[in-house]
Amino acid sequence: MDRILGIDYGRKRVGVAVSDPLQIFASALETVHSAKIIEYIKNYTQNEKLVRIVVGYPMNLNNKPAEAAADVDVFLKQLAKAFPDIPVVKEDERFTSCLAMKAMVDGGVKKSDRRVKGAVDKVSAAIILQTYLDRMQNSMPQQPIEKK
Repeated sequence: MDRILGIDYGRKRVGVAVSDPLQIFASALETVHSAKIIEYIKNYTQNEKLVRIVVGYPMNLNNKPAEAAADVDVFLKQLAKAFPDIPVVKEDERFTSCLAMKAMVDGGVKKSDRRVKGAVDKVSAAIILQTYLDRMQNSMPQQPIEKK
């Protein structure tokens, strides 16, 4: 089944999330060391068909790229080279770390578990991907409801 991969890229760690086959829901998948993310995606595509990769893109409040965007730009070039047949989309990632932490607190995740490096990264990736999926779902024309 066709899936979409969501990525929260960082210099040290990369949060990874994946859509369900119907591309409605995003689920946190894993946190991977940034040096191994291309290899991880290659391994993942051996078992699952990816139709798109959504990468969180760091933006400032003034709608200009944040300082970390330079690192993401390098990563985007690596993705394009490694996966030329898979479209890559940038998604604004403002506030995703805060939202991820809040989601973990609201979900009852223990404080000690929230401190685990990478826990927030994969939840952030899921939020980035879910934001993209929701926007795509809302932009699709709705089927009229049949009247009886």
